[in-house]
Amino acid sequence: MNAFQAIILGIVEGLTEFLPISSTAHLILVGDLLKIPSSNFTKTFEIVIQLGAILAVFGLYIRKIFIWKNIKKLAIAFLPTAIVGYG
Repeated sequence: MNAFQAIILGIVEGLTEFLPISSTAHLILVGDLLKIPSSNFTKTFEIVIQLGAILAVFGLYIRKIFIWKNIKKLAIAFLPTAIVGYG
């Protein structure tokens, strides 16, 4: 992946992250259009550029996340994912 491709992927991520559509799917589609080969580096790059949005949401909702009632709800909601991911 070159710098131009990285910039394009960053723009796509920024434009699609907060829309009710999958920004990850758009990264995959644009990566295919730009003929970026799939590798561990490109997968890691996609995770890292999505981390900014995740941290922004976390920063926005940090006070609501750490209320005991919400912690219990988050733990219950996470259980199916943990079970499927472990299995």
